Parts: sequence; C-alpha cells; structure tokens
Amino acid sequence: MTENSKKLRADPILSHRRFRETESRIAIASHPVHAMMVAFPITAAFGTFGSDLFYWATGDVFWARAALWAIGSGFIFGVLAGVAGAVELFAVPGIRVRAASWTHFILAMTLLSVLGGNWGLRLSDPVGAVLPYGVLLSALCVLMTGLTGWHGGKLVFDYQIGTKRGNELD
Repeated sequence: MTENSKKLRADPILSHRRFRETESRIAIASHPVHAMMVAFPITAAFGTFGSDLFYWATGDVFWARAALWAIGSGFIFGVLAGVAGAVELFAVPGIRVRAASWTHFILAMTLLSVLGGNWGLRLSDPVGAVLPYGVLLSALCVLMTGLTGWHGGKLVFDYQIGTKRGNELD
C-alpha cells in the first residue's frame, strides 16, 4: 500500500491535528466545571418526576409545590451547566471535532427546552399543571436526561473528554 493510499484511507477526524486536545478549559483543580454541575439538573429532573408521582398517588399539594421548585432549580442549574458545556464545546478543538459532542449538545439543549416548558407550565398553577401534562413532561425529561447523560458519559468514559488523560492516549 502506498503512502498516498494510506492518507486517503485515514479518518479525517482522527487525523485532525488537534484531535487529542480534550482537556477542559473551565475547570477547578483539573475537574471540569460542566461535569460537576450536571448533577444538579439531573437530580432535579428525577426529583420532579418523583414529586409528580407522589402528588398523583397522594393528592398532597406539598408534592406539586416540590415539583415546581425542583423543575425550576433544574432548569436554572441546567442553563448554567449548559453555558459551561457550550464554552467547552466551542473552545476545545478535540471536543468540537467529535460528532458525539454535537449529539450531546443538541440533546442537552432540547432537554433544557422541555425543562423550561415544564417549569413555565407550572408557574401559574403548580397543582393544576401536574395532571396530566406535568407528569408527562416530567417523564419525558427523565427519558431525555438518560439519553443526554448516555452521550455525555460516552464523551468522558470512551474519549476521556475533559481529562488530562485524554491527551496522553494513543
């Protein structure tokens, strides 16, 4: 096989000159801020769904108010985590060049839209919004959180995105 045919067969993504530049630009003591922040909206999305189910089962207004606070905090912390993640996406060439990064980004922005819509639905009437649309949106948020997290985990565990170690592989 000639040298030219090897170059033609080379993966343009893998051969990108900055492919291995994956270290986080927004970090505290080498810990990526985005990875630390996503725990809050994830927990809030699941907490909202749980609160909705408890309201549905008990009729206790406390759970409707708890869901309102959970979804609101999830949206706010999700936006903050999204800003950190977007800066990483656009600032780090090794992240930007991977298709999985863009899949994670699109899913996360869609999830933020659903979180915001769910919160907006509840603002004027937290109790009346739970059934049926609030609980359905909460279930969608949990599903989307799982999909988004799967792709985010793939970036971290398979590609070592945001870690110093990712620069040393291969």
